[in-house]
Amino acid sequence: MEIKILGTGCTKCKDLEKLTREVVEKNGIHATVTKVEDIMEIMKYGIMSTPAIVIDEKVVLKGRIPSVDEIKQLLTR
Repeated sequence: MEIKILGTGCTKCKDLEKLTREVVEKNGIHATVTKVEDIMEIMKYGIMSTPAIVIDEKVVLKGRIPSVDEIKQLLTR
């Protein structure tokens, strides 16, 4: 699984990256987590508000920070 956190570097974006990495580690999820900060790359996903989570090139969440449980649900579908 490839997980991308989209965000230009704001506090919310950094918080989402941290939470996502924690969920992956604590639940033994086999995934690669990367942070995308390049605005041109972010725009390719068609989102207008960050932060966002992209799993295997599909945008699954945008514009807010989800709970830890919600992140876990997104990653274990």
